Formats: sequence, C-alpha cells, structure tokens
Amino acid sequence: MKKFIYILSIVTSSVLLANEVEVPTVNISEKVNTKVIKSISDNEIKSADLAEALTQNVPSISLVRRSGIANDIILRGQKKDNINIIIDDAKIYGACPNRMDPATSHILSNNVESVEVIEGPYDVENFGTLSGKVKINTKEPTKELQGEVNLNAGSFNYRKASATISGGTDRFKLLISASTEKSDQYEDGNGNDFYEQQVANGIASSTTSEYSSDNRNHEAYTKKTLLSKAIFNIDDSSEIKLSYTANRSDNVLYPNTPMDADYDDSNIYTFGYSKRDLGKYSKELNLDYYYSNVDHPMSTKSRDSGKTMYLTNHMKSSIWGTKFKNSMDISDYYVTLGVDTSVRNWKGESHMTSVATGAESAFTTTLTSTDTTNKAIFAKVEKDIGKLNLEFGSRYDHTNIDPDSSAKTNRKYNSLSANIFATYNFDNNTKYFVGIGKSSRVPDARELYYGSTNNDLDQTKNYEADIGFEKTIGDFNIKTKLFYSVLKDYIYNKTTSPTTTQFENIDAKIYGAEINGFYLMGDSFSLDYGIAYQRGKKDEPLNGQSDKDLAEITPLKGNLALNYEYSIYKLTAEMIAVDNWGNNDSDNGEQELGGYTIFNLKYKNSITKNFEITLGIDNIFDKAYASTNTYNDIRYVGNGKTELLNDPGRYAYINLRYKF
Repeated sequence: MKKFIYILSIVTSSVLLANEVEVPTVNISEKVNTKVIKSISDNEIKSADLAEALTQNVPSISLVRRSGIANDIILRGQKKDNINIIIDDAKIYGACPNRMDPATSHILSNNVESVEVIEGPYDVENFGTLSGKVKINTKEPTKELQGEVNLNAGSFNYRKASATISGGTDRFKLLISASTEKSDQYEDGNGNDFYEQQVANGIASSTTSEYSSDNRNHEAYTKKTLLSKAIFNIDDSSEIKLSYTANRSDNVLYPNTPMDADYDDSNIYTFGYSKRDLGKYSKELNLDYYYSNVDHPMSTKSRDSGKTMYLTNHMKSSIWGTKFKNSMDISDYYVTLGVDTSVRNWKGESHMTSVATGAESAFTTTLTSTDTTNKAIFAKVEKDIGKLNLEFGSRYDHTNIDPDSSAKTNRKYNSLSANIFATYNFDNNTKYFVGIGKSSRVPDARELYYGSTNNDLDQTKNYEADIGFEKTIGDFNIKTKLFYSVLKDYIYNKTTSPTTTQFENIDAKIYGAEINGFYLMGDSFSLDYGIAYQRGKKDEPLNGQSDKDLAEITPLKGNLALNYEYSIYKLTAEMIAVDNWGNNDSDNGEQELGGYTIFNLKYKNSITKNFEITLGIDNIFDKAYASTNTYNDIRYVGNGKTELLNDPGRYAYINLRYKF
C-alpha cells in the first residue's frame, strides 16, 4: 500500500504541474434558504459514507467519527432527533442507543443523486424537524438504457464494487443498483489502528474493553447494499413510484465504545402516487407511504471481556408513515394542505452467551417495546408580491408514546409549529432574506425508558430567527446568514462517568454565522468556499455543575476548494480547517481538542466516452487529529476519561468507472 500511495502521489503531483484540473458542478441552491449538493454519486466516490461527503461539502455540517463507516453528522450543533433525515420521502431511525447506525448510514453515496439541507425550523411537512432537515434524493430511473460499473481500491485494504442499470419505456422505468465493500481498520496520522489507539489511550491497561488478541487485526466492516426503484406513468398527469433499499453491514468495529455491531440490517420500502391537474382545487395531489426497519445486535465478543462470556444487546427499530397532501392555486396564493401520520417502534433485549458451549442466558429487556404514534395536519402558503416572496407554514402535532410495560408511564404531547420566510429580490443579482419560526420534537424511547429509567421529559421547542443575503458580483457569489436559536426544554444528558446517562430538560441558546459561495476565475479555474461558526450556552449550569458551554457545538470550520478543468482532465485541491475545540462541556465528558487543517486532492480523467479513472489522496500530510468530541449522551470506554477516536491518516484511492 505504501508503494501505491507513492505512485499516486507522483501522478497527482505531475497533474498539478501540468495545470490540468477540474471545475466541479457549482452547487447553487434553488431556494435561498436551501443548500443543494448535486451529483454526489458522480463526485463522492472515495467511500460509501454519506456523512463524510456532507461534511466536505457543507460548512455547517461536521462529522461524528465513530468508525471507518456509519458515521453521524452534526448540523449547527444538533444531531440525533434534533435534525430530520429524509430519504426519498421516507424516514428511518437507527436501532442502536449508542448511535452506531445513524440514518445517513443506511443509504450510500453511490446511490445518491443530491442532498438538500434546510437549516432551521422551516419544514412543516415532516414530524420532528426541530433545527434542520437533510433530504436525501436517490437516483431516478431513466427511459434510455444506461448504467455504470465502479471498481474502487484504497488505503487500509479498502475494496468496493458497484453496478447500476436503468432503462424502460414511456410508461415504465426501472433502476437497480448494487454494491459490496469492505475495509481493514484505518490508521490515524500516528500510524495507529483501532487497537493501537486503545493502547495509546490507556484502554488496554485500565479496562477489559480492548480488543482480544484474536481480534486485534479484524476487518473494520463489510457492507452490501441494493437500491431498486420503479416508476409507472399511468397517463400524462399521474404516476406511481415504488422503491426498495436494503443495507447489510457485518462486523462493524467501534473501538471507543464497549461493543461492536455483529450486523446491521435495514430495509426501506416506499410507495408514492401523484396526480396533477385534477381540477380547480387540485394542481397536484400526492399520497406517500413508507416502511423501514433496522435489526442491530451488538456485542462484546471481540473484546477481552468476552473471552469466556460475551454480552449481546439486540436492538430493533421500525417506522411506517403515510402522508397525503394537495396543492392548489387560490387567487394569487399557492396553497398546500396535508395530513401526516407515523408509528415508530423501538425495542431491545440483552443476554449473555458462553463461548465454550454457545449456551445463552435468559433475555433481559434493555428497552421496553415502545410505540411513538404521531398524527398531524399541516399547511403551507406561498405568495409573491412584486419582488417579495413570502412563505408561511404551520403544523399541528398530536403524539402518543406508549411503552409496553406497566412500570413505564405513557406520554402525550401536543404542539403547534409555525414559520414565515421572506425573500426580497432587490435585483437579478441580490437577494435579502429573513425567517422566523417555532418547531418542536418529542423525546424518544431511549431518552424516556432505556433500562430502568422512566423519565418525565417535556418536548423540546426551538424559537429561531435567521437573516442574511445572497449577492452575485460578476463571477463572484457570496451568501451570508446569521441565526439565533432559543431552545426551551432542550433534552440534555447529565453524567458523572463515561458509563452513565441521565436525560433532563434545560434551556439553552445557540447562535452563529455562515458565509459561503463561489468565484469563477476565468474559463478553467473556480473556487468554492464556506465558513461556519456556532456558539451554544446553557441558560444555567446543570445542578451540581459549573460549565455553561453546550455540548456538540463544533468549532469554527472552513471549507475551501480550488478547481481546474482542462479538456478531459479534472482536479480539485481541497482544504478543510477547524479551530481548536476550546468551548466544550467538560462537566459532561467533552475534552479540549486541538485545531487541525487537512488537504485533499482528487484527479479525474475521462479517458474515453465510456471509461473514467479517478485518483485521490485525502489528508495528504498524514495529520493526526480528532474531529469528534466525547459528549456522554452515548456510552464510551475509558477509565475516568472517555477515549477519543482519531480520524484516518493519509488515505489514497483509485476508482475505475465504466459507463454505457
């Protein structure tokens, strides 16, 4: 692999000297309050991890590094249920209480066409959009017969193969995409793999959570996926859309938590019907149904603690939902009315297994089977008044949370959310915008009932204001945004050790600023840039604590990409810089982390009309750094101090693509 990196470095350096580089697609959002990352399946080919692709493209999104795959994201200081992840109008919730399987891990970058990111409480169509929405749009079937095959290899023995085929007729179109991949444990900038990082952090000498001698060189993960999608055009004004997505991940290692995933299996089924121009009061009618489920056992069988008896915690999650909405023109107003309902179930049980005999102990409930049933109505109104575009949205939710145990208390929540967003088009090149809104999200089953807990938690409310402008001056574009968020009854974890969680409601505030845009420097060069800054404060320290810093408020982050295109050769040189993590909630597990700057290079050559090769190096200078802090809302390993997990060191890769 060192030889491979050396050869790749020489090739990439020669390309730089030859000035034969790439201009990627400039991601101009359709709406001023939406970021759209396009052509992800074409551009983000290093790995299947969508979280990494989002981190590299959106300054306000940061990575939560947990493993070599299946990483989580933070958007404006929010993660988990505080942001809504939508996949083709469907929702999926991970089963793991330790966030081993976040929603973004169940769909792969090679199947994603684009991602829309809406920051703030400006979505009323979906349940639980507290502080932002990430809408993932997968590839669509085509009428023409077309497809592609990708072969990918990279550092740490990464191997991936994927294939997609699509085609059909005027009435029926079908797409099928499949992939398989695996990787060994990555090494950080110090040359340490997962076990060696455990040793460097003192885990191997102070706990029994280190990897056993038989598992220290275990693969980091294997993964197989399938995406199938069909569209049937009933007539010129109506269609039916069906899709099925399968994810099968096996033996995924999580070195700084007590357990690893034995497997992580998920399924997403969707059905959609749309009808246009039904009459005066129906410009477009939509009916959507989805069902998803996750099966996720995790165990200690690879750890020293599991040499003779190992613990398995088998968690399962599922959700089904239906949405009916109708859009119409009433006078000069565009009105959308809808009904939305869903039922989410979450449950888990654990047992011990003897290594010698395979005998299993009696099962113990870790999470009582709990249904979260939501019923809602919503409305949106859009109105143009000269140069002013107004959007108003409102949603009323009624939610029941029903645990299947007499020892747990049922919870009921009602909420009214609303927002208004105004955009003033001063001229063709200048837009000013302002928004204000209120949204909420209910506590989940883990926050209420995990283990022996029976918490009485209020739902979290977000009152937020955003203001900014977008300006294009010749070939230069800039968009700025300021936001201020007041969180009431924010669900927060208070802890005294890495092995305890105790959720409670607090009041807090988050505020920040973002600047992003692009600069087209002639026919070949372009520059994409972005910077994001947030601060978060509790109104008062938690009882018995003194730190008012809010957890998971990532430091100042900047993204910069210089692109050049010449003929069939393309190249991107990227820099990601993050300030030191000095403002941290030390009372609840977070640590002060040093800042870092990493540089990435990617070279693409369209050798023929059908054949393309991509070479890349991430973290060129082999920087040792940790992008993720250790807020103890999940369980880490450690002896008094939780273990940090460093990000990968220098990573080189090659991708061969054949299109037809």
